[in-house]
Amino acid sequence: MKNIVIFGASGQLGSCFKQIAENEGITDIYFPGETEANILDEYALKNIFEAQRPTYAINCAAYTAVDKAEDDYQTADKVNKVGAANLAKFCAEYGTTLIHVSTDFVFAGNEPTPRIEGDIAAPINAYGQTKLDGELAISSAMEKYFILRTSWLYSEYGNNFVKTMLKFGAEREQLTIIADQVGTPTYGIDLAYAIMEIINTESTAYGLYHYSNEGVASWYDFAKAIFDLSETHVKTLPIPTSAYKTRAVRPAYSVMDKSKIKNALNIEIPYWRDSLAICINRLKNN
Repeated sequence: MKNIVIFGASGQLGSCFKQIAENEGITDIYFPGETEANILDEYALKNIFEAQRPTYAINCAAYTAVDKAEDDYQTADKVNKVGAANLAKFCAEYGTTLIHVSTDFVFAGNEPTPRIEGDIAAPINAYGQTKLDGELAISSAMEKYFILRTSWLYSEYGNNFVKTMLKFGAEREQLTIIADQVGTPTYGIDLAYAIMEIINTESTAYGLYHYSNEGVASWYDFAKAIFDLSETHVKTLPIPTSAYKTRAVRPAYSVMDKSKIKNALNIEIPYWRDSLAICINRLKNN
C-alpha cells in the first residue's frame, strides 16, 4: 500500500493530481492544506510525516512569479530552495521517496539544441537560480529522489498562458505575441500522469529527468494553436522579445531532450498540440 502526500496541493499541478485521483479512484493520496503542509514550517512538516508516513512526497509547491522574483529574491529563495531542502530532510529521515518538479529555466537558452540532463545549468533569472538551488539542495541531502524539470505548464486549473490567451482572445481584436522564445508547452495532467507512472512502477532509477510534451513551439505558435483549437477569432501578430520588455530575462531556447525519461522510466509522452486540444475541449465543456 503506497501512501502519497502532495505538497502545494492547492496550486495548478496539485489540482491536476486531484483530478487524476478522482478519475482513477486513487484513495492512497493525501492533499493537505497550505497551512498544514507549509514547506517552510519544519514543525508542520514533522507532523505531516509523522502522521502520514508517506512512501512518496510530491513537491508541487513553488514560487513561480518569474518577473516578481527579480525584486523578491528572498521569498523565491525561501520557497524554491529552503522549502525543497526542508522536504528533502524529512524524506531522508522517514525513508520517503521525493518527487520534485523543477523548470527549464535553469538553462541559459543560448544554444539551439535540446538540453539533456547533464548539460550545464546556468540560469539567467532569479526564478531559475532559486529552482536550481532547490535541485542541488535535494541531491545533496538524499538519494531517493526524482527531480523532473518541466516547461510552459498549463491546464484547466490556476493561472496559465492558455487561460490568459482565451480571456484576451475574447476581449480584444488584436494581440502581439513573442515569436523568438522557443520551448515546449506541457499539459499539467500529462505531467501528473507521468509522475503517477513512476510511482506505480515503483521505479528505483532515481535522479534528474526532463519532462515536457513532445514537439517545439514559440509562444506565438502556442497562442495561434490555442486560438485555432478554440475557434477564437483574433488577429495575432508575432513580435521579437526586444519589443516586449519584462523584468526578468527569459531563455531564448529551452527545449529539453526527453530521451532519458522515456528510456529509463518507460514514460510515453504526448505531442503538445494533441494535449492542448484535450485541455481546450475540457475548458469549453466546463
